[in-house]
Amino acid sequence: MEIHAGVKPFKCGICDKMFGYSSDLKIHIMVHTGDKPYKCEVCEKMFRNNGYLKTHMMVHTGDKPFKCELCDKMFIEKASLEKHMRLHTGDKPFKCELCDKLFRTNSALNSHTRIHTGEKPFKCEVCNKMFRHSDTFKDHMWLHTDNKPFKCEHCDKTFQQRCSLKNHMRSHTEDKSFKCEICDRIFQQSSHLKVHMSIHTGVKPFKCELCDKMFRTNTALKSHTRIHTGEKPFKCGLCNKMFRHSNTLMNHMMLHTEDKPFKCELCDKKFRKKLSLKNHIRLHAEVKPFKCEICDKMFGHSNGLNSHMRIHSRDKPFKCGSCDKTFSNSDAVMTHMRIHSQVKTFKCEVCDKLFSQYSILNKHMMIHTREKPFQC
Repeated sequence: MEIHAGVKPFKCGICDKMFGYSSDLKIHIMVHTGDKPYKCEVCEKMFRNNGYLKTHMMVHTGDKPFKCELCDKMFIEKASLEKHMRLHTGDKPFKCELCDKLFRTNSALNSHTRIHTGEKPFKCEVCNKMFRHSDTFKDHMWLHTDNKPFKCEHCDKTFQQRCSLKNHMRSHTEDKSFKCEICDRIFQQSSHLKVHMSIHTGVKPFKCELCDKMFRTNTALKSHTRIHTGEKPFKCGLCNKMFRHSNTLMNHMMLHTEDKPFKCELCDKKFRKKLSLKNHIRLHAEVKPFKCEICDKMFGHSNGLNSHMRIHSRDKPFKCGSCDKTFSNSDAVMTHMRIHSQVKTFKCEVCDKLFSQYSILNKHMMIHTREKPFQC
């Protein structure tokens, strides 16, 4: 009678959770102890109770005894069928106490609650990045391997992450349903449209607490903050080089594979990055859309203009780690670093002498050509 009255007389001594049956308490205790005494003979996966093992065995047998009467979809568990039925009924019985948003499943609610709490319980042991959701964490782990388990059914292209495949699939369906009302640009995802809209509005709600710089997205702010902290959480598994950003690591990995998937249709030159190909195409078209507002000089890409603007501002943000000399662009500091490293990659074709910089090689060549371009 106590069970019918809702009484739960069996209490967990570790977390104080209450249970109606002693058997349920025994199973629950295994959550704390990690004990899993029931083993699958097929794949050796371990389970806390025999019921979980029986349900799991249907994965191997293919048995799905629970059928949806509306769409004929089959399920292994009754609970899975009940969750599925909410897709048809629209029922969302689980409510967030903080924002009143409704969810179909308790797990979806728990996942959503982490947005409010900031909790990220899933940690990558390779790069220490933290995640809110197990699915996102599992997808991320593929980035540290060469595996691409997610395959497109239309073109056999493979991806490391499920979300990348999902976005790619829209290229086949031409599903681009999110349109900017100001410039008519089309986006595949609503989140991309929201970020794009800030370009028109100028809204940058995310502020760096260290330098007061503003950003359109929280992701951009987090990425920027690493400049101040020096944090480089993304590590190359082959050469142990560290990076601030995951996309920089992915581009770096191509150096090891020599993979250059982006090909110019005009000259067959190949590139590691899509952006590099895009910038290269402008050389053929002689398009220079980026203009200096001070001297009207035109550039093929934005980083060329940004580098040029430092001539006017006299800004030299790139510093040599050996002698503190500063430079206006990263290429200049890399060239300079060869002086300290004694690396000499530029070779004279006449006498085989090596030089650390191309400009020094050019000066040396005048000895062989007897050229004297400077007149007294």
